Amino acid sequence: MRKYEVIDLFAGCGGMTLGFSLTRRFEPIFAVEFDSDAADTYELNFGAHIARQEDGRPTPIEDVPSFPEADVVIGGPPCQGFSPLNMRGVGLERRDLWREYFRALEEANPVAFVMENVPELLRSAEFVDFKEAAETELGYRVEGRILNAADYGVPQTRRRAIVIGTRLGEVPWPERTHFPAGDVPAGGKPWRTFADAVKGLPLKPTGKDWHNPRNPKPVSVERYRTIPNEGEGRFHLAERRPDITPACWIRKKTGSTDVFGRLWWNRPAFTIRTEFYKPEKGRYLHPSEHRPITVREAARCMTFPDGAKFKLPPLDQQSMTSVAKQIGNAVPPMLAQCIASALVEHMDDAGVRNEQRELTAA
Repeated sequence: MRKYEVIDLFAGCGGMTLGFSLTRRFEPIFAVEFDSDAADTYELNFGAHIARQEDGRPTPIEDVPSFPEADVVIGGPPCQGFSPLNMRGVGLERRDLWREYFRALEEANPVAFVMENVPELLRSAEFVDFKEAAETELGYRVEGRILNAADYGVPQTRRRAIVIGTRLGEVPWPERTHFPAGDVPAGGKPWRTFADAVKGLPLKPTGKDWHNPRNPKPVSVERYRTIPNEGEGRFHLAERRPDITPACWIRKKTGSTDVFGRLWWNRPAFTIRTEFYKPEKGRYLHPSEHRPITVREAARCMTFPDGAKFKLPPLDQQSMTSVAKQIGNAVPPMLAQCIASALVEHMDDAGVRNEQRELTAA
């Protein structure tokens, strides 16, 4: 069977490319990623086809002169402008980058595309404009849905907007495979848990392969020890030790319920964001150890296999902060693989060939 060529826009470290590659039916041929560290990680895993400038820096998508033809275009435009966590309006100027995604569709002429973003994308004016243009000007059928990664085997309750466009008929969606415990139908599987994700990793960080310990301040460790049970968080800390609870947490009686929270062994992790190594940013404390989760544990929760390469300091000059950002911004490879499997079946059924792609767009 032939492989389908794929372009990854806003590729990050390559989570979506990895998922598509795991089907063994897609071959990445071109990618765009503005962040230098993420671009280096992508190349380390998938080869040197990131768009770069003469000085070696990654090319911003606005400056890519043209896009090669491909069967499929994938990628997620920057989500900060759409995120409900973005109270300061950071990145709002980049909300219009969907226009560059649209230009890539015009030039690459794929038979299908996949876009990923935060759920708020589907309620945005930008998505309405993009969908209308893709349907009326380029001939795609476009649908957007909010998928929970846990429903597709990812040990993390990560809800994301997935937009699929195709010129081949009905939009293909992956079949749900996993369900909450106690609500598993015949033939289904239970949600994968944090325990499933980190199976085989030592409880004590080894300092190897990004299973690295941190050096928290003594007061932070004391806070961890004050809430030793699974699922506890800042409200329990405030009840038991107001003297070591930040005053802003005491004043804030509602909201932010997962801040400084412990994960559960027998449930999926919460959404892995870019600063998962900071417990004050969310539910990122280990279920039983008095520490936040490690980079390797977060990567496992995202379904990055241990064989996926992330550059190690000091020789490769990528910090923990940078690698954590790459992981938190990625599309879980297992979710991407499920989407890719549905798409490749859709394309096989339509008998896609390069010459048919040209005829479809004519």
